[in-house]
Amino acid sequence: MTKLSVIFSVLGICFGLLLSSCSQPQIQSASKTPVEVSQPKRILLQEAARGDNPIHLLIAAIHIDTAIEPVGVLSTGNLDTPQNNPWEDAGWYRDGPRPGEQGSAVLDGHLNRPGGAPAVFWSLASLKIGDEVVVTTSEGKTLRYRVTGSARYAPQQAPLQEIFGNTQGSHLNLITCAGYWLPSEQQTSLRMVVYTNLE
Repeated sequence: MTKLSVIFSVLGICFGLLLSSCSQPQIQSASKTPVEVSQPKRILLQEAARGDNPIHLLIAAIHIDTAIEPVGVLSTGNLDTPQNNPWEDAGWYRDGPRPGEQGSAVLDGHLNRPGGAPAVFWSLASLKIGDEVVVTTSEGKTLRYRVTGSARYAPQQAPLQEIFGNTQGSHLNLITCAGYWLPSEQQTSLRMVVYTNLE
């Protein structure tokens, strides 16, 4: 598989939104800078899975029980974010693998709202290895994942192939902003990724 070309500036989770900043170190805040992504090659576990989209996300350990919206790439090349319910919904990168397929499916979500109130992925950092992540699909399938680890990366040091392009198994990677707000760059200092594997 050809290595993905992904400019990982902010993971695209806060595109087009001017949110309040957070100047306190180690307090996470949202950003408005998008990520540019290329369309990855899709490898299916089974052809019948085509069209079976993720529609619901349940993470009991951190009280997430929400809808999943498909998000694509804008004409600018930037990854879009949930539009129907931007603060509560998660966004599934629809040009990548679907959950349940071979490869790395990706969900993004806002960390906070304007004013700093928590958004859908506010507690993502509290997930521990072994915690369950459940995705329900449009065809009624229940996919159960287990957290295998998490990491925080500086924007230019994120392992893009691992996050977006790992085809050795069926993965679901959850991403959000992390670190502290950098006013001069209009983005946060870190990106957080939670890695999970399909059971």
